[in-house]
Amino acid sequence: MSSELKTQFLNYMTLQRFSDHTKRSYVTGVKLLTKHYMQSPDTLNNDQIQDYIRHLLEERKLSWGTCNSYLSGIVCFFRHICKWDDTQFQIPPRPRVKKLPVVFSQPEVKRLLAATDNLKHRLLLQTVYSAGLRVSELVRLKPHHIESDADRMMIRVDQGKGKKDRYTILSHILLADLRTYWSKYRPGKWLFAGQKPQNHLCEGAAQTAFYLAKKKPA
Repeated sequence: MSSELKTQFLNYMTLQRFSDHTKRSYVTGVKLLTKHYMQSPDTLNNDQIQDYIRHLLEERKLSWGTCNSYLSGIVCFFRHICKWDDTQFQIPPRPRVKKLPVVFSQPEVKRLLAATDNLKHRLLLQTVYSAGLRVSELVRLKPHHIESDADRMMIRVDQGKGKKDRYTILSHILLADLRTYWSKYRPGKWLFAGQKPQNHLCEGAAQTAFYLAKKKPA
């Protein structure tokens, strides 16, 4: 994909308010298609693209979810950048298998917290488990989201799953530990800032804190 086509595609997705993750996934899908045929994507036809989807599923053995993500990006590209009126390529439907999340027992959570010497890392783990947050929600918390009035005791989650705002509980124990964290780090815009204070901590760094704590011996 030429830099001009990539720029057009990114500009379109930005205007449509696509998330950064979706933009990366969609661009990757079109890039891999381009690499497969070694020609500009705007010169391909429906049959070639359908054959490429079959190649991903049957020969490369990619998961249905990955193929569906790539196909969504390809469809978006051809409809809105190449201005195709009709995109006939499709992926065979396949229901997603739902798995129950792993739920840690209270002793396991206590062991994880005790294994973490770093105050910031411990508060990351404590907040995500105490408030029932997703990692993506955790790293985007801001100080004013902690509503600590006695008659509130809530944590506001902006634009959580499904782009919906919600509230979750704030325990007195978590609040006390967050105040200790506040007195040490004095967070600005983000409750858990990244290496640059103007950016929130990336999800990967938060996940790494969890894995490091999990690996430590009891």
